[in-house]
Amino acid sequence: MRRALIALLGVIGWAVAVPAGAAEFKVVANPSVKASEISIDDLKGVFLATKTALPDGSQVEPVLAKAGAAHEAFLKDLGKTGPALSTYYRSLVFTGKASMPKICATDAEVIEYVSKTKGAIGYVSSAANAAGTKTLDVK
Repeated sequence: MRRALIALLGVIGWAVAVPAGAAEFKVVANPSVKASEISIDDLKGVFLATKTALPDGSQVEPVLAKAGAAHEAFLKDLGKTGPALSTYYRSLVFTGKASMPKICATDAEVIEYVSKTKGAIGYVSSAANAAGTKTLDVK
């Protein structure tokens, strides 16, 4: 009984600590990005255009997917819907605070762009082959 309780508490603790979509997407970055992990707060900052650099000093450029399960899981962790994120970016562009991020139609396009663009950071399906990029652990 005690072992079962300890195991249950461990699973609950893991579920709370891991972002909701972490199993459905992975964060990929250009090899020029020094970091090997990223906090959920830094990830939100990068993709909501409030941060242009990670704590290690790496300058980053967000790359969005256009649709798909990974995109939906990422939006859930970001706390936005697709239309809300589009409206958010349009308002930043309109006020001159940011420019529209690169938007790719497929995981392969995200991976290709990220692998060739210094500082690029994006997200793809957790099953995608992300050759030419590095995967960042989301903490």
